[in-house]
Amino acid sequence: MTTIRVLLVDDDPLARAGLASLLGAVGDIEVCGEASDGDEVVAAVRAVSPAVILMDLRMPRLGGVEATRLVRALPSPPHVIALTTWDVDDAVVRSLEAGADGFLLKTAAPLEIVGAIRAVMQGDAVLSPRSTRQLLDHVGRRDDAARRAALALMGTLTEREREVAVATGHGLTNAVIGERLYMSPATVKQHLGSVQQKLGVGNRVGVAVLAERAGLLAGPGVR
Repeated sequence: MTTIRVLLVDDDPLARAGLASLLGAVGDIEVCGEASDGDEVVAAVRAVSPAVILMDLRMPRLGGVEATRLVRALPSPPHVIALTTWDVDDAVVRSLEAGADGFLLKTAAPLEIVGAIRAVMQGDAVLSPRSTRQLLDHVGRRDDAARRAALALMGTLTEREREVAVATGHGLTNAVIGERLYMSPATVKQHLGSVQQKLGVGNRVGVAVLAERAGLLAGPGVR
């Protein structure tokens, strides 16, 4: 069994202690380090090589959005899961645009936190269909120029890649997409990697945002 190394980043020592206690009881997860502010994150990543960071968004010296951006610029960066007190807001949107793989409320249940860590390691985003819809409603399709640009990028995809992109935009996991499109999760992951490369985005959240801006998510999605 491969152990998932996790770095905790939060300015509240009680919050870090609670997460460390929770994750310490999970057999396939190891808390390999902690940081008390965003300006400590890059050094911590280099020191302990985590696979996943649980990143508080609001910290006094350097917030989680900018810290996420710095981390994602590193070679072979870890996955980042944003932690927030609120549901979808500007900070959450900016963290996802900076490269976070999803977000969790700080009130999330222990099983949800553990499941999220495992999910990002499998290539899935930490966004439920409900959260995905809230995110896309918050972002909106913006102006006509943004919509034309998104449509042009979507036009570079093959028909199968486009199907995967739309399903991703509806918040479906690789396993569910595979079931509905009659392909293996590994094949879905391969298609999604190609989609991300062609669209110039770093994760499936970016795929969802571009699919929304292109107007491709108005229907019910893959059935």
